[in-house]
Amino acid sequence: MPTSPSDPSLALTPQTLVSIDPATGEPVGEILVTPEDHIPQMVRDARIAQRSWGAMTMEQRGDILKSAVPHLVEQAQRIGELLTREMGKPRAMGIGEATYCAKGIPEEVDSIAEALEPEILEDDALRTTMRFDPYGVVAAITPWNFPLLMVFQSVIPALMAGNTVLLKPSEETPLVAREWVAGLNEFLPPNVLQLVIGDERQGKALVEAPIDLVVFTGSREAGKHILREASGGLKRVILELGGKDPMIVLGDADVDAAAAFAARNSFRNTGQVCVSTERIYVDESIADAFTEKLAEKAAAMKVGPGMESGVEIGPMINRRQKDHVVDQVEASVREGARVIMGCHGPDDAGDGNFLPLTVLADVDHDMEIMREETFGPVACVMSVRSDDEAVRLANDTRFGLAACVWGESSHAEEIAGRLTAGMIGVNQGCGGAEGSPWVGARESGFGWHGGRYGHRQFCQVRTISRSRKND
Repeated sequence: MPTSPSDPSLALTPQTLVSIDPATGEPVGEILVTPEDHIPQMVRDARIAQRSWGAMTMEQRGDILKSAVPHLVEQAQRIGELLTREMGKPRAMGIGEATYCAKGIPEEVDSIAEALEPEILEDDALRTTMRFDPYGVVAAITPWNFPLLMVFQSVIPALMAGNTVLLKPSEETPLVAREWVAGLNEFLPPNVLQLVIGDERQGKALVEAPIDLVVFTGSREAGKHILREASGGLKRVILELGGKDPMIVLGDADVDAAAAFAARNSFRNTGQVCVSTERIYVDESIADAFTEKLAEKAAAMKVGPGMESGVEIGPMINRRQKDHVVDQVEASVREGARVIMGCHGPDDAGDGNFLPLTVLADVDHDMEIMREETFGPVACVMSVRSDDEAVRLANDTRFGLAACVWGESSHAEEIAGRLTAGMIGVNQGCGGAEGSPWVGARESGFGWHGGRYGHRQFCQVRTISRSRKND
């Protein structure tokens, strides 16, 4: 997912970062930037704090994190509304995100504790204890599109594993991260969780510092940079990167249900979701009916400022991201794409950071919009002649985050098994059952989050073995 570098809408000085409401262009607030030369001392402080934090039992760490829940729940509406003002998503979604990241702590803590319990392995000669110990100091670099959820998914597992954390939220959404971290820090020991504020300069300084694990969610290019920098010290990394997620609609699909999902998943959060549906391959026998239904569903969605009642789709995060989307659309139209609804280019792209929901047909893989991540409210529909063609085109990408297939259940599941994405839904989105990891394939990820194996990636696996002769 794109994480924009410094944007003209951000007044970034060596001292202060001003956060801007993408719906109004007005300042939301300001926050002091962390000087780059302060980061090494912050890492040293984190290293010292980790000794006692890591020495606690899992239950003790979990109890401390759970003790913050009532306070965070009480603050959820205020923090959620701040999220909407900073990032733009509808108020109900902002409050929902803040509420989940408070009320979800106990369940997450218990899930992590269970995943990190030592395992016993035995054979005739040896008894081995496999432990999941902390790495030490973790750098967590999180994006703006889910500015609390991505923090939650990085910080809570890292802390539960016994690590200390330096968190650098996106420069687009620093205020909401500060509020959530402040809520936790009322209960955590000093320097267990520290906040680093700034742009890519602070991010690079953090990756270059003597930390042990980098957890990053953001663009493929930034992920590549982190891998290069981390390689010098063989630092561990967990990278959730971008996607160009396909949806296959088979000839035996429920057209209405498939179109409703496509509208929802292409346009929610203004298309600023790593698993947004960006490429839709529809069997030619139903392509016209599907496209018509998709446009109908999209036209019913209300676009506007997130703080207004009834709004379902807010603004783009900033003008830079909007211009990227408009440029892709304009280029595709020049190359033969047909606009079913929405914008054709800059002349009808809407005011400010708002962008009309756009449905394109007659697209092909010669167009950038079908190859590179859009991260905006655009759905591209391509008619295909066969299942084989749909699979070939869906897999024709360097990305591999998520995908979905719509059709008769057994038929759709067979097609799903031929896709190369890390997460694939059959007549639904990509989310799995409780305990499923969030995992990307190809250039969409390195490591994964969630579930037993995702939680363990925040740990150094260590084995201790002894002879069983005296048992």
